[in-house]
Amino acid sequence: QVQLVESGGGLVQAGDSLRLSCAASGRTLRHSFMSWFRQPPGKSREFVAAISLNGGNTYSADSVKGRFTISRDSAENTVYLQMNSLKPEDTAVYYCATSSGPISRLVVAHQRLYDIWGQGTQVTVSS
Repeated sequence: QVQLVESGGGLVQAGDSLRLSCAASGRTLRHSFMSWFRQPPGKSREFVAAISLNGGNTYSADSVKGRFTISRDSAENTVYLQMNSLKPEDTAVYYCATSSGPISRLVVAHQRLYDIWGQGTQVTVSS
């Protein structure tokens, strides 16, 4: 069974950069994705970015394109979210997620398809 642990969150100023890490233990499903979601205070959880565990293809929400980049290490045991040009609206608890079954790229942003989640890491961006 896969376990996910996020780290790297913190308090930063607007315009700063931050890199989040998601360490996975156990074997992940090849035909799936490892993804980042976030939940701003008082709001619903939303999709941020995803990376294919098969070919390494990446996808991201329009709100973070050009600022956030998802990547993975060569051993594929850790996924990163590089966040640049941070804005106060990026303030949220960031969660790493994957699935125990295959996920199509067409529905990669649908959080209900993910059944394995980390505990989350807080990112706070001050203005």
